[in-house]
Amino acid sequence: MKKESIPNLLTLIRIAMIPLFILLLSLPGRSDLHWLAALIFAVASFTDYLDGYLARKWQVVSNFGKFADPMADKLLVMSAFILLVGLDFIPAWIAALIVCRELAVTGLRLLLVEQGGTILAAAMPGKIKTFSQMFAIIFYLLHFHLLADITLYIALFFTLYSGYDYFKGASFLFKDTFK
Repeated sequence: MKKESIPNLLTLIRIAMIPLFILLLSLPGRSDLHWLAALIFAVASFTDYLDGYLARKWQVVSNFGKFADPMADKLLVMSAFILLVGLDFIPAWIAALIVCRELAVTGLRLLLVEQGGTILAAAMPGKIKTFSQMFAIIFYLLHFHLLADITLYIALFFTLYSGYDYFKGASFLFKDTFK
């Protein structure tokens, strides 16, 4: 296997881990498996970091990676938040705000590419958002609820702030909307 294929392989592995993660959290009365779901989520989250690091280091960019990597991240995190609502760990309104922001920013990214080929790179607030979301999810699954609650509200703040920041930076797309 060529090293250029490794980032995409890591993305595929992350995508393949999502159904297993969902299954483990969907088994009724099996909270004893939450630690395993946390481990799977942590490994999947690490592949997100690793594939990005390797792709940048080796300067490997592919259409598959541009599409599948952010999609895999969104599927993993949104699935986790929805399942955490089902487990009664987090309020539905928080999960709804996070899912809506993720979908809105994804739409914004598509619009930017369509309008001029601009790629909306992750800024620092977005990176903090991702980091804090992933840790909040892991802490909930490990039943560290106080730490998870604190991390969740940090994640919520950065989720909303980074969404605002991205839309503010792309406001030129909407300048003619309300004339």
